[in-house]
Amino acid sequence: MTMTPSLRKFALTTHVVSSVGWFGAIVAYLAVAVAAVTSQNVALVRGAYLVMQFSVWYVIVPLAFASLLTGLIQAWGTPWGLFRHDWVIAKLLLNVVANLVLLGYTQEIGPFADVAAKTTFTGADLAVLRNPSHVVHSGAALLVVLLATILAVYKPRGMTRYGQRKQREQLSARAQPTIPVP
Repeated sequence: MTMTPSLRKFALTTHVVSSVGWFGAIVAYLAVAVAAVTSQNVALVRGAYLVMQFSVWYVIVPLAFASLLTGLIQAWGTPWGLFRHDWVIAKLLLNVVANLVLLGYTQEIGPFADVAAKTTFTGADLAVLRNPSHVVHSGAALLVVLLATILAVYKPRGMTRYGQRKQREQLSARAQPTIPVP
């Protein structure tokens, strides 16, 4: 199935916007996580975790899934195909794994936000919120999305066996002489 040029451009634009948005949301999340871990201002640390929980659920998760969905649409509707090129499969695997890890991570941020939202706050609560795992997770996510972007831009050579077979079939179909019917 191949999309019309205008539909392909719309799908590509949607994919780029959702992917760039995901990248930007991760950068913003990383900045807030670094502030939460390093700041001496208790109010800032507490507020950071509330912002982080909100941004995970209402910005990062929707953009991550939009990137996956629009990437699938791009693969199915363009000549690149979903299983023809190694780089497309690598991007798909990176995106699926990143989305699965993200879903697991969404379960981790809630308890930290609950600690930050407590009305009585202790030094032990602050120590809990200084957990660097949020910086590590968001830094790793940034690297994964950056790697997927590099694959999309450079499109390293390499076709899957399926892609090679499809390419041979297309070439042989073009080489077949057509016999006009009287």
